[in-house]
Amino acid sequence: MGYIREYYEQIVKLQESEWAFIAGHFHRKVYAKNEIITQQGNTENFLSFIESGLVRFYLPDDEYGFTFGFSFEKEFTCAYDSFLTRTPSEYEMQALAETTVWQISHDDLQKVYDNTHVGNHLGRFASEKLFLAKSKRELSLLKFTAKERYLRLFTEQPELLKRVPLKYIASYIGITPQALSRIRRQIN
Repeated sequence: MGYIREYYEQIVKLQESEWAFIAGHFHRKVYAKNEIITQQGNTENFLSFIESGLVRFYLPDDEYGFTFGFSFEKEFTCAYDSFLTRTPSEYEMQALAETTVWQISHDDLQKVYDNTHVGNHLGRFASEKLFLAKSKRELSLLKFTAKERYLRLFTEQPELLKRVPLKYIASYIGITPQALSRIRRQIN
């Protein structure tokens, strides 16, 4: 759980008593490669901090689904809209590798907010990071060509290209695997 504390202490120094209270509400869970973490139609009950592994967000509508996001180590992740609104998720989350997370339930997170001075600061910081990533992706889809989006991954998210199958990268940048192959041939 040391990574979670490091993450939090980017924002604010935690007192030992606050950290003990926060840490006492997280539980460790391991997901197997390709295991579904949050299923479409289920309400997201956990905010998860990824210790190791990789998570994909997608709409399961065809062979591979439409991939629209990824989360990596040392990041919080969840079907955040479902988590906040307490309504069924419209998409799924899948572990693309064996993934170890530290989870806090919605109810326990509310206790952290209510019983610690730093809880709301931490929640705001995590939600702002999720919002900024979502906004950046939406703008990328509107402003750049598929080739430009692919090239930007090299500088902005190189770990994505190293760890994610090309079929999911193609979906993420809004093209078919065949179109991605053509772009890759043009670049090489």
